[in-house]
Amino acid sequence: MPNINAKPRAVIIGGGFTGCALALDLQMRGFNVELLERGEISAGTSGRTHGLLHSGGRYCVEDVEASQECIQENRILRKIAKQCIEFNGGLFIALTDSDVAYGDQFAKGAVECDIDIEELTPSEALRLEPNLNPGLLRAFQVPDGAFDPLRLALAFAATAKRYGAIFHSYCEVTEILRHADGRVNGVRYLNRHENQVHTYEADVIINATGAWAGNITALASVDVPVRPTPGVMVAYDQRLVQRVINRLCIPDDGDILVPQRQMVLIGTTSFDHDDVDYIPVYKDQIEMMHERAAQLVPSVKDARMRGAWMSARPLISSGGDARSLTRTYKCYDHSDQGAPGLYTITGGKATTCRLMAEKTADLVCARLGIQQACQTHDHELDSYRQYYNEARSTM
Repeated sequence: MPNINAKPRAVIIGGGFTGCALALDLQMRGFNVELLERGEISAGTSGRTHGLLHSGGRYCVEDVEASQECIQENRILRKIAKQCIEFNGGLFIALTDSDVAYGDQFAKGAVECDIDIEELTPSEALRLEPNLNPGLLRAFQVPDGAFDPLRLALAFAATAKRYGAIFHSYCEVTEILRHADGRVNGVRYLNRHENQVHTYEADVIINATGAWAGNITALASVDVPVRPTPGVMVAYDQRLVQRVINRLCIPDDGDILVPQRQMVLIGTTSFDHDDVDYIPVYKDQIEMMHERAAQLVPSVKDARMRGAWMSARPLISSGGDARSLTRTYKCYDHSDQGAPGLYTITGGKATTCRLMAEKTADLVCARLGIQQACQTHDHELDSYRQYYNEARSTM
């Protein structure tokens, strides 16, 4: 007879921000969680972000839902992930008359989205950031910040491990298993450390692979409307600004600078690309980013480039060009596609990973009839160092 007191088993595919946050959430709700990541933790999109802790300001005019999610989670991450965050704030600056006019919409949208905002005079903004374009016309201060991408993922993972979740790196899912009645009940995966194939049975399989989500759902012959939209990041060897600097305009290419340690990162473009495992870094995009960033901070012109790379956002497809797609998220229960037991979480921002995990766990618990509330919103995360300390202690 089945053990009615047994904990439900969950397999999470994908070890980025959302997968690691979800491992913690489900483990704290009483699941036995196993996470499979085909590389190392945060090896995909999560490890290639510029590390902006969004205030929601970039989306408060045209993507209100995403903006509200960002400011909510900005406040939560500041409490639970202090070790990973630089509390430096951000500025939106206007350089043209159209930017100045947009500022009125921006200020109204920020207030409506509950974003703390303060308008500064150009001279006040320049006192805070002397390297800004001295011809700036208008400025607003918002609670942006910067986080260390690897540390954030590892902090969620380390805390999940302490609660009992098990993480498997270099383990690639090759098959979704089904029961005779069609229910998804496990996975088959290749452990690249051993070069051996293993099978793991579970009550739920959650696809948290981001831009690769369609590859996983294809194994179960179902679809998910994820649209990989890469963008280039460019890093410079000087910390030219102390705060996040945004252009005061509808989000566009090359309109943001994020300080990271002794560097500054410039982001980003947005376009469509099919093969997310190989995205070329285009020289013309790097040059365009350099030129646009120099409009915000002229000293970029003389800074030494440290490197450039591509990162593929997992956006929800609804037609239109890549830049216009919403930055909110969606959880999918694939029961209506004939694959009960399989779920996908995609879309969103790094800033909203905890919320995305919470809502996915809510969906899974509701389907299984489990009444356990989320606890991660006020639970301070363990040190990211503990992830590897525990790994060494078990070797």
